[in-house]
Amino acid sequence: MTPTPEIAVKTDDLRKTYAGPKGDVPAVRGIDLDVRRGEFFGLLGPNGAGKSTTIGMLTTLVKPTSGKASVCGFDVVNDAVEVKRRIGMVSQNNTLDSELTAVENLEFRGRFFGLGPRAARRRAEELLELFGLTDRRDGNPFELSGGQAKRLMIGRALVHRPEVLFLDEPTAGLDPQNRVNLWDLLRDLQSQGQTILLTTHYMEEAEVLCDRLAVVDHGEVLARGTVAELKDSAGADTVITVSYDGDVPAKLDGLAARDGISKVEVNGGQVRVFSTAPEGLLGELVSAGAAAGVNVTDASQLRPSLETVFLNLTGRDYRD
Repeated sequence: MTPTPEIAVKTDDLRKTYAGPKGDVPAVRGIDLDVRRGEFFGLLGPNGAGKSTTIGMLTTLVKPTSGKASVCGFDVVNDAVEVKRRIGMVSQNNTLDSELTAVENLEFRGRFFGLGPRAARRRAEELLELFGLTDRRDGNPFELSGGQAKRLMIGRALVHRPEVLFLDEPTAGLDPQNRVNLWDLLRDLQSQGQTILLTTHYMEEAEVLCDRLAVVDHGEVLARGTVAELKDSAGADTVITVSYDGDVPAKLDGLAARDGISKVEVNGGQVRVFSTAPEGLLGELVSAGAAAGVNVTDASQLRPSLETVFLNLTGRDYRD
């Protein structure tokens, strides 16, 4: 595996299997990824999909069972120290040091990465201002709100100006206001050239933030691409609904047998057509009504959302 300079993160058949009391438990089953420099890339999947394990391997916290992974051109197993120098990591849980103040958490991280005392203090103050935490600089990080603590964790991950920022479910547990504010902050970071790899199970978050996505479930990549590409390629149906002021035209009886139409539902004077090839269908339904002497009273066309794509790929079973 030879990553090109424009690729920040690359994996090739990456796998992780844990030994369990009843046998081996595969958590990641051969994931292939490539994240470009400056890209906001998302791993989207339900709970237990293998997202956090994948992040763990990419950040050298979890050793792969097999396969290859590199970050900024360095192998995550053979060149782990070089990888750590080039990444920032924000986990789901609060990992701030409760024995240090907010500013000291940032200074300590700077000193750890080789900054002198003055440079570490200067960088800490810069990040506190950037993340709107200057007035909390001397407070205990565990007295911060959820949104403030998350911002401080992201600031700490950025102290040494990493090439790649890894975010594992960064808005889990945040209220809507804090979530949206954090989205704005992350978009600003990317606009300045920051490469970001995010895991999430929030559809809206993935759609708002990510340039490209990989949908992951049971340790495998089910689909990847931009949101638009995923909607086009995942086989999700567009739903066309037409209501008539009389019975549904008999001319439409054979519609369900047509290629590209997965289902037709008729209820009184209303017909709903589920199709992966909806072009021209709405006009055809309107024309069929006119030919049968009935008028259209209502019509709509609902294109697939990222949520319908996600459910098509991963199913609707409950996940713990």
